Amino acid sequence: MSIIKQKVTFAEIIFWIIMFAVVKIAGQQFKVQKDQEIFVQQLQGNIGDKVEFSDVLLTDNAGTLSVGTDVKSVVKAEILAHVQGDKVIAFKMKRRKGFRKKVGHRTHFTRIKINEIA
Repeated sequence: MSIIKQKVTFAEIIFWIIMFAVVKIAGQQFKVQKDQEIFVQQLQGNIGDKVEFSDVLLTDNAGTLSVGTDVKSVVKAEILAHVQGDKVIAFKMKRRKGFRKKVGHRTHFTRIKINEIA
């Protein structure tokens, strides 16, 4: 009888150790980990304010997966900055009619840092 030894990489070990959660923030879903900084749609609040997101859809803690109604977690974050995204240009034109319309906009984002997944 032979024993097959499997080689496990460092990345695979870290994958199972780090806790992550899938959370719904401002109508979008984000996969977040502790100490991660992400850009979300603009949130109400001042720079330095603490915010909590209770709409957690999935958590994984060292291979223990919780999905749906089993999830009792809360994601705590801090607002770092309010910024604007890159300019997006919408150009409309009807050929041979002389109609040209150029409109641009910049979306407002909030940069947050995930402090804790509790």
